[in-house]
Amino acid sequence: MKPILEPIPLSEQQTIKGFHHVNKDFATPWHFHPQHELTYIEASVGTKFIGDYVGPYAPGELVLLRSNVPHCWKNHQHQVSDSRSLVIQWNRGVFAKAPELTPVFEMLKMASKGIIFDQNEIATVVPQLIKMMRLEGQNLYLELLAVLIKLSTSTYKTLSVSSFIEDLPTQYGTRMIKIHDFVGSQYHRKIYLKELADLVNMSEQSFSRFFTKMMGRSFFTFLNEYRINVAARMLLDTEDSVSQIGFACGYESSPFFFKKFHSVYKVSPAKYRKKYLMKT
Repeated sequence: MKPILEPIPLSEQQTIKGFHHVNKDFATPWHFHPQHELTYIEASVGTKFIGDYVGPYAPGELVLLRSNVPHCWKNHQHQVSDSRSLVIQWNRGVFAKAPELTPVFEMLKMASKGIIFDQNEIATVVPQLIKMMRLEGQNLYLELLAVLIKLSTSTYKTLSVSSFIEDLPTQYGTRMIKIHDFVGSQYHRKIYLKELADLVNMSEQSFSRFFTKMMGRSFFTFLNEYRINVAARMLLDTEDSVSQIGFACGYESSPFFFKKFHSVYKVSPAKYRKKYLMKT
């Protein structure tokens, strides 16, 4: 299992990197790196993990992460099209802390929890992000600075409850990678705490403490959030009945599934499907 630290080939000669990701999956596991990162989702739906946050993602999202924030995007298994994103990564300290840039540095400080921007307000930024995929050197530097200045005046909200400033111990990351991968492949069935504890070579009690420390809530609360996010996408992307979707996401009882779904989205699964399909 690869360690959580992702090496990014940046140096004193190249401090900024932009690339266009096009692949069937967002295959990178839960990881962190010492660079800041700006990610725009062009195509793909699934679940994003930002620090201790778990929630759905969809095309049009723009997320800013400060260095060392653990994260990953997991596209849903039933997705048929490619996963596409624009990613810009840059080293800390590349911009001088001039008073004129105070809003930018305040935004980067907030990004230690991961921040997501209002989609309507970033419409003018997207062409700049696309342009950055073709730029290098000082042109890329200046365009990134212009984008950050514009974003610092936009509406955004934090995602993670906890802030992540320092590197996580490698063994913590390795455990979390295993846990994320296990949940992604096994959420459709009943999962026992002992399975997860054995997976990461811990006692059940130690595992529970470790997971709560890392994610700010119990494993089964996290698992429910994951399942409900998958169910929400299935309601929009498939014609399966509500009961079929609940069963496919690991809920053996339809009433229990309805209750859990309502606790997250404040509407029933049927009303959620009707509401959002009417918008498309």
